Amino acid sequence: MQEQQNSSQSAIRNTRIQKLADLADKGINPYPYSFDKNASAKHLQEKYAALENGEETNDAYAVAGRVMAMRNSGMFIDLMDDSGKIQIFCHKENMDEEKLKTLKLVDIGDIVGFYGTIRRTPRGELSIKANDYKILSKSLLPLPEKFHGLTDVETRYRQRYVDLIMNEDVRDTFRKRSLIIQKIREYLTNLGFLEVETPMLQTQAGGASARPFITHHNALDMDMYMRIAPELHLKRLLVGGLSEKIFELNRNFRNEGIDTRHNPEFTMLELYQAYVDYNEMMALIENMVSSIAQDVLGTMKITYQGKEIDLTPPWDRKTMVGAIKEYTGVDFGEIYTVEDARKKAREIGIDADECENWGKVLDLIFEERVEPKLIQPVHIIDYPRDISPLAKVHRDNDRLTERFETRVNGWEISNAFSELTDPIDQRTRFEAQAKAKAAGDEEAMEIDEDFITALEYGMPPAGGMGIGIDRLVMLLTDSSTIRDVIAFPTMRKL
Repeated sequence: MQEQQNSSQSAIRNTRIQKLADLADKGINPYPYSFDKNASAKHLQEKYAALENGEETNDAYAVAGRVMAMRNSGMFIDLMDDSGKIQIFCHKENMDEEKLKTLKLVDIGDIVGFYGTIRRTPRGELSIKANDYKILSKSLLPLPEKFHGLTDVETRYRQRYVDLIMNEDVRDTFRKRSLIIQKIREYLTNLGFLEVETPMLQTQAGGASARPFITHHNALDMDMYMRIAPELHLKRLLVGGLSEKIFELNRNFRNEGIDTRHNPEFTMLELYQAYVDYNEMMALIENMVSSIAQDVLGTMKITYQGKEIDLTPPWDRKTMVGAIKEYTGVDFGEIYTVEDARKKAREIGIDADECENWGKVLDLIFEERVEPKLIQPVHIIDYPRDISPLAKVHRDNDRLTERFETRVNGWEISNAFSELTDPIDQRTRFEAQAKAKAAGDEEAMEIDEDFITALEYGMPPAGGMGIGIDRLVMLLTDSSTIRDVIAFPTMRKL
């Protein structure tokens, strides 16, 4: 079947290349430099919505877009631009004979500009009554058959350009993604946050527990890392007093697996605010996400893959220990050693023998038994100190930290702390991470001496938060996989 498709496509391409030669014989450049387009399909559909069936005007326009269908030997053409579709009417009463002959060299998929006046057909279709046209880009490859469309998932992601041409819902998803990011920037800027940029190419990976991508700088002859998080550089800016409220919206890179919620290259919002703690961060994400949902979708109550999710603030809060007790019946707050924690995990059917500390046991149990059940928005608060090397110790329990992760539909969409500002405590945490790394934990952090030096100059108390933009867009566009919201997801090389 694939060979037949390739053979058919090759034959069509050869025919279209011949049409290029025919256009050249006529002195026509099928790839000109510009076109004086002055109207969009949507603008015309809206402006002439009240035009009666069969009525014509003398209002002249120049429109341009991709030919998506041709009927009656090219008399009727469906033209699609980035705003929608409009019909083009080509007839000998309005267009000279030579132009009509040349129209036979136009194919579905070509980008063409048309000049003409507005009319509505007796059947009610708003149309451009064309008197002239200009071929703007001759397509050599055929579009997928309209009836079946572009359905092969692998092709959709590898050839996103074809996916976008054929599927309006895909175009709508990426337009909403752009609007969501725009609204995030507006929301934070209106609160007084300053947008900044920090290095993506770093001499030391840090700011999160993840395996980095390693590259090499030839001129300096040293290995460098694609950043896994901007956290430590953003905190340096907070130390420097650039602003009491800062954020960065940009790419992170983690050398990890690929699945429906993970792509090695992803977009993260990370922000910090001086003189507040993690409670303020909870309020911020609730209000920001609900506000964006209202602005983009017109509601705070969304449907994701058939599940109703209410984003209206305030969102629920559960401690990690409390959530585990709720769903397993075991109170790990009363268990103090890793050995006892592993034993209790085995009793509830979870193998945690490889977990090196109490916090890792809790994290594993939470992931397996609690996380999938958290459909409505909830802040899981007070994470173990063992697994939170950058968060401040909880003011009421030194085994815990003032950290939360926001879960929606069972996913983590944010991770936030009352930020650790004590340089001596930070060094101790880094040393524990470095020990874990030396023991084989590839995701553990190393000691960042310069960051500790920055903290020794004094960092104000602060709340900080990271939000995964791709997952947020998935939720707000009802997309089942992260590949549907990343224009060019990472794919295995063919």
